[in-house]
Amino acid sequence: MAEDKLTTVLVVEDEELLLQAITRKLELTQIKAIACRSGKQALEMLKNLEKLPDAIWLDYYLKDMNGLEFMCSLKQHGRFSKIPTIVVSNSASPDKVSSMLTLGVKKYYLKAENKLDDIITAIKEFVAEESVIKNNGKN
Repeated sequence: MAEDKLTTVLVVEDEELLLQAITRKLELTQIKAIACRSGKQALEMLKNLEKLPDAIWLDYYLKDMNGLEFMCSLKQHGRFSKIPTIVVSNSASPDKVSSMLTLGVKKYYLKAENKLDDIITAIKEFVAEESVIKNNGKN
């Protein structure tokens, strides 16, 4: 498959070993992964990318900011606000999940309750849905 036709996911995870595992697993399923170790790095990466990723895989707890702060920053840039974002976290209080969904997060997963394969399948489904929506909007 041509590199520009691959689904691309920006992975924002500050735990190095987990970041490596996620990116490796994505690439094994023919998804191009862009790895970022902090929220700030991810926002800078988005500003410099010619083609935006098809989705964002976001850890809620990062060393430099939390998921709410990241989503608020993301929403300040209109160009980034439509990127489907999936949060994968170690905790999920009802208030936290509700706040994240209000900010546009598509789905909130608990790491302990979900396998990487299941989250990757969900990302593929979200990207496919977004693609259909975009294509229908062009007709």
